[in-house]
Amino acid sequence: MPSFKNRVYGCAVIKSVNSNYNADFSHQPRTLPDGRVYATDKALKYSVKNYFKKLYPEEKVFYFKKLNEEFNPMSLIEAYADMFPDHVELKDEKKVDKVKVPKAGVAKDILECIDIRLFGATFALKAAKKEDNVAISVHGPVQINHGINIWPENNIYSEQIMSPFRNPGDGSSDDEDKAATTLGRQSKLREGHYLHHFSVNPQNLVDIVKLAGDGAKTISESDIKKLKEAFSKGVTYYDSSAKAGTDNELLIWVQLKEKSKTVLPNFTELVSINRENGTVEFDLSKINSLVQKYGNSEIESVEVYYSPETTLVNGLNPSELVKHVDLETGKDMNSDG
Repeated sequence: MPSFKNRVYGCAVIKSVNSNYNADFSHQPRTLPDGRVYATDKALKYSVKNYFKKLYPEEKVFYFKKLNEEFNPMSLIEAYADMFPDHVELKDEKKVDKVKVPKAGVAKDILECIDIRLFGATFALKAAKKEDNVAISVHGPVQINHGINIWPENNIYSEQIMSPFRNPGDGSSDDEDKAATTLGRQSKLREGHYLHHFSVNPQNLVDIVKLAGDGAKTISESDIKKLKEAFSKGVTYYDSSAKAGTDNELLIWVQLKEKSKTVLPNFTELVSINRENGTVEFDLSKINSLVQKYGNSEIESVEVYYSPETTLVNGLNPSELVKHVDLETGKDMNSDG
């Protein structure tokens, strides 16, 4: 499969209505000091990796929760041994007894994993002998920013929920609640539109691929195709009670020409949103200004993914350079006139 060599700038917008896209450890939607709701980059990365796991089982995804025979999460060393059993002998869950491949071989192994090829990793194997330790840092080509809610309101509400089971208490006779079922609380955001800016720079992998040697994988055209698919569908595909109502809404993918040295600004400041006659409307006129500024000399293509039934996109008209794509079907909407 041909390697991917172009730099990319863009953003993924995640819609969350009466939902909780990325909770903090108190189960509240995450907020900045000024009250603005946000989500970490890990939330979007998790949905991408989950999408790969479920729809592309032939791909190796390393940084994803795996359970051992005791139904406990594997350590990093256990996960490596599970994925590459012929390349390591375990001493215990914290240390390896022997790494059967050189450090370059370990680098080649982890580059077999699509999530590491895309997002990078800090990977360390601790061995029984200190001199056998392995530490590798992979600078991922795909860098994702925290998602900031670009909707003007940040209304969070909480509600009580009831479990069907009682709280057994501590067994003392003073427990007054032993006859009652357990009460809990869940918090949700009334409406949010989280914008994650991202960039892709294949050059980030060049050095580690060279050190890993012949046969080491680099980011490919196939990887990028799957990434775009996961960026546009992965959050919707991942469903849970807390995230019901959270969906992919918009993906903007601005691909530069291979030799371009242009650096584009953060897309968080380039996309605005409002509601027109009950329909969410995005204004992309600032991105259109960038397209007009750099044009065919620097930009290879601009793709805008969204659902035309639920979303309006204004300010960036279809052209030979700009393609509007149906989020669900992948159909080029330019041909629709």
